[in-house]
Amino acid sequence: MPDNSHRILGVTIDNPSVVRYHPDVEREIDVAIYDLVEANSFEPDAVFFGGAPHGPYNVTLRIQDTRLIFDIDREDGVKIGAVMFSVQPFRRTIREYFTVCESYYEAIRSASPAQIEAIDVGRRALHNEGSERLRAQLAGKVEIDFDTARRLFTLICALHIRA
Repeated sequence: MPDNSHRILGVTIDNPSVVRYHPDVEREIDVAIYDLVEANSFEPDAVFFGGAPHGPYNVTLRIQDTRLIFDIDREDGVKIGAVMFSVQPFRRTIREYFTVCESYYEAIRSASPAQIEAIDVGRRALHNEGSERLRAQLAGKVEIDFDTARRLFTLICALHIRA
């Protein structure tokens, strides 16, 4: 039986600059959250948080000034703490990821399957780069696996969309 204490139970994106996302973006967010909640590995570090926090967890992602913040609460609503770090290391990757995603969605309408696949390879490579960067930023604070990082990176990208 999997350890239920080292997982995310729910995720909220706190992005007050967006009243409503474009339907395609909304779908990406919904899929990322669904997949994340279904299968993830999320283990806050006992030393960093001043004790062994027990999960499962609810996580709120937000940006404040130039910081990405993970607010972490237990399932019962008790606040465990927050992890915050600069968004600066992600900016180039996110900007390039958005550019490639636009090309990908445009290509789906008119390009050949080979062209679509080539663009998708680039899109996945940027997504992987952002995911590894996220894992590095969280190291020593929260341990996550690669698939969890990929889904969280998708949600971090959503935080960079402005109305």
